Amino acid sequence: MDDLYPQTLNHMESTLSVLEKRVPEPQRVPMGGSFVFRYAEKSIHQAIVQKLARVVSTLHSARILLEFGFIQEQAALQRMLDEFMEDITFLSYAVIFNDVTELHRAYLNAFYEEELDKSEDPIGSKQKRPMVPRQKIRAYIAKIKGGDPDTSHAGAVTRSISKMYSGYVHGASPHIMEMYGGNPPKFHVTGMAGMPLFADHRDDLWNYFYRGICAFVFAAKAFGDDALFSSINRYCDEFAMSAGKANYVFAKHA
Repeated sequence: MDDLYPQTLNHMESTLSVLEKRVPEPQRVPMGGSFVFRYAEKSIHQAIVQKLARVVSTLHSARILLEFGFIQEQAALQRMLDEFMEDITFLSYAVIFNDVTELHRAYLNAFYEEELDKSEDPIGSKQKRPMVPRQKIRAYIAKIKGGDPDTSHAGAVTRSISKMYSGYVHGASPHIMEMYGGNPPKFHVTGMAGMPLFADHRDDLWNYFYRGICAFVFAAKAFGDDALFSSINRYCDEFAMSAGKANYVFAKHA
């Protein structure tokens, strides 16, 4: 994986650059005596591009954390990746199936809302971003796929993974205690490369890279670029084959 992950990240970065150029570029907006960059149009395609950027950045970060044995922190980032990838699927489906709902509009309004309504007075700001419930996003994705998120196996798996990785984000005791061990036993706070769970987290990162490529597949389709869609789809299969995961390819094309 030492060569495969950097190659995949380069591929993602190149694709992101292509898609980034297909939406109106961010504009400088005055804020607090300086300026910030913002997308003026606040479109669904611009939201997809931004989420893709976070996927690539977070995969870079997770890979670095794994390299130094910080698997608790890697797992916390994977919890973030779960949501980024769900969001990309949620937004892409709306475009692909011409089905932009009130839920999508509420999501985009919350997504683009500023953190503060008074940039010069953070304490006095009364802004509160109204987040769209995660279960509604999953329900929409399941509906498009033709399933029920409350009864389907895929829905149960998604909820279970989300719950499990939330423990790393919020510091639940069972998750923290994974850091404890050795001879003599202690908390391993400078990396856990030699701990028993390291191999599991190393293997798990592959799945997030694979799903990251899939997120770009959905995005390319949402941008209406069939050639790019086919190219990334092929790369997705090549990535799986290179990692010895032919079962992923067979399952996708079944």
